[in-house]
Amino acid sequence: MADKVIDARGSFCPGPMMELIRAVKEAKVGETIAVLSTDSGSKRDIPLWVQKAGHELVGVIEHEGYDEIVVRKLR
Repeated sequence: MADKVIDARGSFCPGPMMELIRAVKEAKVGETIAVLSTDSGSKRDIPLWVQKAGHELVGVIEHEGYDEIVVRKLR
């Protein structure tokens, strides 16, 4: 269960990732954030950003019609 859920379904690139970046800045170290996205690029772009930014990709869960990308803030 994530500490915060961002429902970005219906939003297109770079919307879901920008919402995640904003949420990561506001989150405390160790908190998890789940992004719900219907944008196919999010499944590729968010994990790349997470690695580059030094956070942890907890998982990518495929649901019917959308993906759930879970990130843990590490720093």
